Amino acid sequence: MRRAGLALLAAAMALPLAAVQIVARDSTQRGFPSEVQQGSLVIATLPAGAQARFDGHDLRPTPAGLVVIGIGRDASSPQTVELRFPDGRVQKVDIAISKRDWPIQRVNGVPDDTVNPPPAIAARIARENAEIVAARRSDSDGTGFAQAFIWPVQGRVSGRFGNQRIFNGTPKAPHSGMDIAAKQGTPIHAPADGVVTLAKSGFFLTGGTVMIDHGHGVSSNFLHLSRIDVKPGDVIHQGDVVGAVGMTGRATGPHLHWGMTWFETKIDPLLVLERTR
Repeated sequence: MRRAGLALLAAAMALPLAAVQIVARDSTQRGFPSEVQQGSLVIATLPAGAQARFDGHDLRPTPAGLVVIGIGRDASSPQTVELRFPDGRVQKVDIAISKRDWPIQRVNGVPDDTVNPPPAIAARIARENAEIVAARRSDSDGTGFAQAFIWPVQGRVSGRFGNQRIFNGTPKAPHSGMDIAAKQGTPIHAPADGVVTLAKSGFFLTGGTVMIDHGHGVSSNFLHLSRIDVKPGDVIHQGDVVGAVGMTGRATGPHLHWGMTWFETKIDPLLVLERTR
């Protein structure tokens, strides 16, 4: 992997925080915040010896006692984390969810077969989506998720997470990530440490696609790439170049689509970027 001036990138691209919260071990909320926004990634410190469960997942703490959860776009209040202690006590911690406004975004000029695909193409899209979903299930011991994330490219945010998308007048699923407008061929840098779980060109909707597992169910996906510089299994460090901006797949111009997930839950990369230590 090519190192890309990590210190410079971190200083230039990291933003001051808000939505990812790391809470002290002695917190009265047992390490979890009392309120977060829809689309947030939440990092907390468990009390010593405690076990936690959220949304059907047993949360495996890092050696430092950190656990991470994702709050979906449409999550309602409250979301509940169950804590179990060595003495048998069970405590439920409720997290209030702040609702966000989700504007409508209209995108015209997209090829019609990417909006209303015929049966053969729809079957291909389903197969490719299955590969992406399988890669999201990775649950490694990596701790890249706890780093202060950096921007993978610099540019104008041309599409925000959660917006309702209407392609050529046809309503589609809400936007699953953040679009960053940039010139064709602009290098894409890993926003945090991780391992490549998927690296394929030619997907019908997403074009050149790279996925990075940041550990404990947290992953990044980069879509529409013109070039892919990594392969599955590669260990990636923050700032490494993983590919280049393109407009492959369903795209009307060169940009990077950056999506993030906690297992199957889609989260907002822009909120993750707003984190501080």
